[in-house]
Amino acid sequence: MYAVIGAGPMGLACARNLQKQGIPFIGFELHRDVGGLWDIDNPHSTMYETAHLISSKRMTEFAEFPMKDSVAAYPSHHELRAYFQDFVDHFGLREHYEFNTRVVNVEPVGAEGEQWQVTNEHEGERQTRTFDGVMIANGTLHTPNKPPLPGTFTGELMHSADYRYPEVFHDKRVLIIGCGNSGADIAVDAVHHARSVDMSLRRGYYFLPKFLKGKPIDTIGGKFKLPRPIKQRLDAALIRTVMGKPSDFGLPDPDYRMYESHPVINSLILHHLGHGDIHPRRSIERVEGRTVQFSDGETGEYDLILMATGYLLDYPFINRAHLNWPDQEDAPRLYLNMLHPQYDNLFLMGMVEATGLGWEGRNQQARLAAMYIRKKQNNASGAHALDRKKREQAGQRLDGGYNYIKLARMAYYVNKDAYLEALAEDITELETSDEG
Repeated sequence: MYAVIGAGPMGLACARNLQKQGIPFIGFELHRDVGGLWDIDNPHSTMYETAHLISSKRMTEFAEFPMKDSVAAYPSHHELRAYFQDFVDHFGLREHYEFNTRVVNVEPVGAEGEQWQVTNEHEGERQTRTFDGVMIANGTLHTPNKPPLPGTFTGELMHSADYRYPEVFHDKRVLIIGCGNSGADIAVDAVHHARSVDMSLRRGYYFLPKFLKGKPIDTIGGKFKLPRPIKQRLDAALIRTVMGKPSDFGLPDPDYRMYESHPVINSLILHHLGHGDIHPRRSIERVEGRTVQFSDGETGEYDLILMATGYLLDYPFINRAHLNWPDQEDAPRLYLNMLHPQYDNLFLMGMVEATGLGWEGRNQQARLAAMYIRKKQNNASGAHALDRKKREQAGQRLDGGYNYIKLARMAYYVNKDAYLEALAEDITELETSDEG
């Protein structure tokens, strides 16, 4: 019996693939229903009312369960919650989950971690059970990254994780710190409610429109594989032609090449900057009361500061040492970001980001993990080969030759093509291996 922690997209992919391999499991989910962060009613969700996918539905959906044609090209969180509810009902996965249940501790049993004890809490009562293995799939967007401000702000301070409704900005002077995809979305929301909206950036971003020639931008191209440097130059030139340079709108230009950080996919942020609805600011130098001084010497007065500063990897129910996670590193050192070099029955699922990977890419993760479990049980040669590989190659990064910028959130970023090729290679080796 395996334990699956989480009922978001990754947890459901794990559950479905264990089901396919005939491996019994129990799922644990904090909320009363499936969907993870895509269920805005989940008190642990970081969703906001106006949120939509930043990748298109056809590039994101599970291959064996396509979204309905009636679903928007970039679905809202309401549509995605319904999608996941339909998914579990269609495949009969709901009965395997224990809802409103928090996992509070995961510990190995035996020197080699032959089994795992999982302690959970439900309605104030704790229960500890022993499992043959554990799939951790509770997501990477739970613990907000809140860097300290240089000084004391006496207005309202919030993180994007706490943001739900744009009415919070009503008639306020707002400063957004950061411009990832959530920061850009929230800044656009604020324009329609706030007295003023400023955005403070330390570095540059590449901005992509959601649609190009009437089609979702992530569905365009890809028919011909170009060498990485050529693709970077051509795509950057195309985006400059369509969108202009960030410096045309008062923002810093990126000091790295295209695809070396996750791009911002938003058709409206530059529109509002160009119309003066959003005022660009440099990095913050000092905060005193409600006054913020920026690195270029300018100052501004604000009622609300919203930090769109991302999230930290956090698995509070398990000791970092069990994840092969050195104290000074931003992410565990695993093979394919998922397979532990020593433990053969502990899987960290979904700790992977890549432009265009989608949920199907994560489903292939779960497919490999579930197949590996079954092949190990059957003493297959392919499982032994994967044992060796994960011990020798743990921590190696499938970056496809891209020089990703050095940020904590990029520590588990991979190149989609390189990652999917590696998954496919290992899956094929398992499928074709002899069983002892």
